[in-house]
Amino acid sequence: MNAVNLLLILPLFFTITLPHSVNSVKQNSSNETIPQHFFEVTLPLPTDNITPSCSVNLLNHTFTNTTNSSSVTVNYTTPLDKCHWSVAVLDFKVKYNGEQDTSNGIAGVWINGVELLRTTTAQPSENGSFWNIRKDVSKYSSIITHHNLTLSVVLQNLMKHDVNGVYNVSVSFLFYSDVKFPLSLHSGESGSHSLNRKLMSFENDIKNYIKNCENEDKLGFDRVIKSTYPYDTPADLIIPLSEASDDGFWFKIHDESEIRTKNVRICPKTYKAVLELYVSFHGDDEFWYMNPPDSYIKSNDLPFTNGKGSYREVLVTIDGKLAGTVIPFPVIYSGGINPLFWKPVVSIGAFDIPSYDIDLTSYLGLLLDNRNHSIGFQVADGGSFWLVDANMHLWIDDTNVQAIVEYEPPSMEIEHDYEFEGLDGTFETEVERSMSSIRMIQSSKGILKTKVTEEIKFKNKLKFKDDGTRKELEQKIKTKTKVKTTDTKGHSVGEIVIEKTYPLKITIASGSRVNTTVVQGRSVSFSDEVASISRVLNHDLNCTGWIMAKGNSGFAENHQSYSYDDGEGGCYSRTVDVVKGDVIADETTSNCVK
Repeated sequence: MNAVNLLLILPLFFTITLPHSVNSVKQNSSNETIPQHFFEVTLPLPTDNITPSCSVNLLNHTFTNTTNSSSVTVNYTTPLDKCHWSVAVLDFKVKYNGEQDTSNGIAGVWINGVELLRTTTAQPSENGSFWNIRKDVSKYSSIITHHNLTLSVVLQNLMKHDVNGVYNVSVSFLFYSDVKFPLSLHSGESGSHSLNRKLMSFENDIKNYIKNCENEDKLGFDRVIKSTYPYDTPADLIIPLSEASDDGFWFKIHDESEIRTKNVRICPKTYKAVLELYVSFHGDDEFWYMNPPDSYIKSNDLPFTNGKGSYREVLVTIDGKLAGTVIPFPVIYSGGINPLFWKPVVSIGAFDIPSYDIDLTSYLGLLLDNRNHSIGFQVADGGSFWLVDANMHLWIDDTNVQAIVEYEPPSMEIEHDYEFEGLDGTFETEVERSMSSIRMIQSSKGILKTKVTEEIKFKNKLKFKDDGTRKELEQKIKTKTKVKTTDTKGHSVGEIVIEKTYPLKITIASGSRVNTTVVQGRSVSFSDEVASISRVLNHDLNCTGWIMAKGNSGFAENHQSYSYDDGEGGCYSRTVDVVKGDVIADETTSNCVK
């Protein structure tokens, strides 16, 4: 969504008119002469400067008329029958040419309905643009080691009018051997895996999986036990919880009353289950954290549909019972708030939209009956529209698993404090949610007792000032998860703590020009006392700028700092400073600063 569409949802829209073309909005800098290279500041892969052991180009396609584009599918083939590897990387390249008056594109990559990547498009540039996303996909090894599969790619512009931009997309897999891969706090996958696997048939593997629910045969998958969570080793099987359509495999959820479901049968030999949830928000809910309550819209007789307040939560249910929740990280797409901010460095998570892990092992006592169960997805207070799907990662034992679980249904406290007069007002929302379970899982590894607790805190304060021409947001999302596991003798096997903090501040003020600021952060820490593991990631963003209410000029600064410490002497940090679309500083170091 560009600045025009963002301001359509704000009271300040009554006093300003923005240009209809983001392309016409230029910063006060020299003209471009070459295609613009866009990038996201993130932790580089250890494979970036290594020649892959083998690779395969899966797709080369030109997406045109992206407003109404359908998914593109190809047969999936790999060289893995002759390739030894430990790390697999998805390489997603895009080159853009042509003009369009907005940038609001969403893209996804799936194999047989299992989502591997969700991403957004960059801003159009006068002389074209290009970007390259590389993502470690080793945790999907139980899928990518098969043949006779279908790879699907979708790239759509979510605006309702036609555009004439052309996206040339290339998708490849790169395979590397003998690479020690650090824990990615972004998605939760663990270190290096010994995965020298032969090609398999996905359909045959599903049949074997069902067969193994009835006898003592063993699935032929390698296992490497790591003291990390929740992906201590790639899952033995991944089941897609998605919906096949011409528009992609995601469920499109339009409001809070809509529940999308998928039936799944869990083998009685499953000793661990993790649901990986992919979420993105669009349309009236693209800026859900800045939406006023319906009472404000109704009282001021505003022609807006983006209300419902500023709290959203994705709910996951099992047979209609709440099993897990996610408050998503507020990713700002490349046309959001002020499109000049995101050229050439995009916002946090814009090129690799984060997925969220919900550990369903505590619910195996309900699932291990060899029957179909309904997994449901719903967006609390959601507006139109959200794109949601999930992958069910399953770890299979040699024999049937016995699960005894004591769990408390998730509890929630929510408080709203709304005060407004006319177009000015203050809207505060605070939410606290907690979940707790104790489970005993008996498998070939013995009996393990695990206690899991999770706490979620959400605070959002939204202010409208100066007859609604100034909007101020201050928000913070905090989660803390504890996992403590003991054996039959009471000895601690693992004591894991994961903490995440997502602060966000936004200011938008109108006049002859629209002044904008964005201050955002993502902090994630992971620790395991038993394994003496401690890892910390911090990513901060600070943007200031303006865009003319009428005309084609503007200004923006984007300052980002990124740091990662693996707790074992390995560190990485990067600072990037952008002024008027030019990268004036880009410094990287591997020194640990204490």
